[in-house]
Amino acid sequence: MKFTCSRQKLNEAVANVQRAVSPKSTTPALEGILIKTGNGKISLCGYDLELGITTTIEAEIQQEGAIVINARLFSDIIRRMPENQILIETNDKLMVYLQSGKVDYKIIGMPDSDYPELPTVTDSDNVNINGETLQSMIRQTLYAVSDKDTKPAHKGSLFEINSNTIKIISVDGYRLAIRKETINYNGEKSFIVPGKSLGEVEKLINSDEEDVTLTIGGRHIIFHTGNYNIITRLLEGEFMNYQAAIPSGNATKLRVNTRKFSSSIDRMSLLLNERMKSPIRCRIEDSMIKTSCNTSIGQANDEFEVEAEGEDIEIGFDDKYMLDALKNSETDEVRIHMNGPLSPIVILPSDGDSFLFLVLPVRLRNEK
Repeated sequence: MKFTCSRQKLNEAVANVQRAVSPKSTTPALEGILIKTGNGKISLCGYDLELGITTTIEAEIQQEGAIVINARLFSDIIRRMPENQILIETNDKLMVYLQSGKVDYKIIGMPDSDYPELPTVTDSDNVNINGETLQSMIRQTLYAVSDKDTKPAHKGSLFEINSNTIKIISVDGYRLAIRKETINYNGEKSFIVPGKSLGEVEKLINSDEEDVTLTIGGRHIIFHTGNYNIITRLLEGEFMNYQAAIPSGNATKLRVNTRKFSSSIDRMSLLLNERMKSPIRCRIEDSMIKTSCNTSIGQANDEFEVEAEGEDIEIGFDDKYMLDALKNSETDEVRIHMNGPLSPIVILPSDGDSFLFLVLPVRLRNEK
C-alpha cells in the first residue's frame, strides 16, 4: 500500500474514527485503525465491537492495500508531522513508513485479516432527519441517560417514530427527558440506542449537512452523516413506561426566566458538596420563587418574581438534576408545572411541546 494525502484531512479523520477504538483490548487489532485504499480514496475504520465509525478521504493512491495501525500511535504521529502532505507506505512485512517533509517514521502494523468485520444491517429501513435537529434532540436528552447497570435498556435513549413524528426519550430513575420533532416518515419504529453511541453521533454531525440518514436494522443502526458512518448495536430489554410517569395534574403553574432560576439554584448549591448533600428548598408564594439551602456549613436564601397561577407550594429537589434540565431546555423561558410536593416537576418550553423534562422531588424535612 502506498498513498499521499493531506495531513490535515487525515489528522481530522483519524481523530474522529479513533473515538470508536478500544483503548485496551485483548485483541490488539481492536486498539488500531483499519486503513484501506481504493478508487482514489482511503477508508478508515475504528470499531470496539459495539460502536464502529468509518470515513473516507481523498488521496493519491500509488498502490492499493490494507493494514491496521495502532490508533494512539498513529494519531500522535500524524498530529506532529510538520508539512501539509504526508506519504504512507507499507511492505509485505507489515512495516509502515510515514514521511512528511524531513520527518519520517517506521512502525509495525498489523494484518487487516486480524480486524473484525463490521456488522451488516439487513432488513433495514431508512429514515431521514435534519442534521441540526437530530443534533439538538440528542443533546437535549443525553443528560438523562442512566450510567448505572440497574436496567441496561436505560443506558440508552428510546427512539419512537410514529405518524411523521420522532421522539427521543431518556430516563435514569430520577429524571426523564423527552424531545419531539416532525419528520417525513409515516412508518412505525421503536428502538434503543446506547448513550455512548449517541454522544459520538452528536459530535460528528456537521450542522452544514442538511440530513442525517438512519438505516435501522433488527439489531444495529447506522447513522450516515456527511462523510461518516456510525454503526452501533441496539440495546435490548424493556424500556420504562415513561407515559405513566408524567403527572396528569398541574395544581401550580409557573412561567420562569431560565437564567434567573438557574442562577438562584447555583447560588444555593455553593453550600453543597459530595459529602454534604441536601435538597434545594423551593417555596412558591405571592408570585415569588424563594429558594433556600441549609447545611452544616451555613444557610443561603434567595428570591425573585415569577409569573404563577394555582396553589402555593413548597418543594425540594436535587440541585444538579434541576440545573441539568434548565440548561438543556436551551430556551430563555420555561413553563414549570407542579402537582404537590411529592409529584414529579414538569418542565416544558415557553410555547409548544417540543420537549418535556421531569425531575423527581426530594422529600423535605421540617425546619425550625
